[in-house]
Amino acid sequence: MNIGEIARRAGVSRSTVSYVLSGKRQVSPDLHRRVTEVIEAAGYRPSATARALAEGTTRTIGLAIPPVAGHLSVDQLHFVGAVSEAAADAGYDVLLSPSGAERRAAFDRIVEQRRVDGMILMETVLHDSRVAKLAAEDFPFVTIGRTGDSDTHGWVDLDYAGLVAQGIEQLAAAGHRRVALINRQQDLLDHEYGPAYRAADAFGKAVVELNLDGHAECCDDDNAAAAACLDRIFAAMPDVTALLTINERSLTGVVTSLLGRDLRIPTDISVLAIASERNATSVTPMVSAADVPTAAMGAEAVAAVLRRISNPEGSLPNHLFSPPFVDRGSVAAPRR
Repeated sequence: MNIGEIARRAGVSRSTVSYVLSGKRQVSPDLHRRVTEVIEAAGYRPSATARALAEGTTRTIGLAIPPVAGHLSVDQLHFVGAVSEAAADAGYDVLLSPSGAERRAAFDRIVEQRRVDGMILMETVLHDSRVAKLAAEDFPFVTIGRTGDSDTHGWVDLDYAGLVAQGIEQLAAAGHRRVALINRQQDLLDHEYGPAYRAADAFGKAVVELNLDGHAECCDDDNAAAAACLDRIFAAMPDVTALLTINERSLTGVVTSLLGRDLRIPTDISVLAIASERNATSVTPMVSAADVPTAAMGAEAVAAVLRRISNPEGSLPNHLFSPPFVDRGSVAAPRR
């Protein structure tokens, strides 16, 4: 059964059937009844391609996410899941696009051929060529994370700058004067990846404003790199009493390495994190953290891009998430 056969059986034109299916134009009640009776009797379900042609929409959102170190991390996959669930609730599918430099041609094809109705960009850097591409194509999109010129596009982001400042203030209030930041890996900072850049900037400002001794280190995004990162921190600041990490992918390694040095948390050293609840609670001892609201951020990104799709001339959506720090007992006053 196809549109032509439905039209023949109902005694109407093919365009009338298309109008009934898409709802784009009004048809008379009699014609609408004749078409729907044929459709219901035949159990017809239009294919996705036919629906796209009839409605001028794919009912699909693109999710552009460059893999880190050649593969998607567990944390990235949780964002993928959150976006997919929210999109499904809205009646949309999700097309995953690995949009790193090596896969840029695939990303460009999706955009130029309009294979999706809108795009969500992840792992946004301050000067992001994908944002420039989508803006030039007049393509509906939002970012998870934001560029350095965030007034020009819609976005959903975590307030890394504000949370790092709050975290350092919390450690200072507990009596810590020598603190260190564990950032994401160096190449992300070099490429001005939003969270890494904003965290480093906020940390530098906070230690100056609070008159603290501070040291920042980048750490590769895996647990094996944590020991070497801590070696560098203790070499630069042997009497450090507190750590703040935004690198949740190495959090287990940080805790394990501290315990391996016979440093008790929080008796000998305090640890504070910006991380998912799953990562902060899967270590022993658990780590006090600002829990990243992955599900809420994914849902908000979907809602935002759907608003851009339905109303391209509307105001640019933006939402800055700032979750509270959850006390899990990993911060205490310093003993030294």
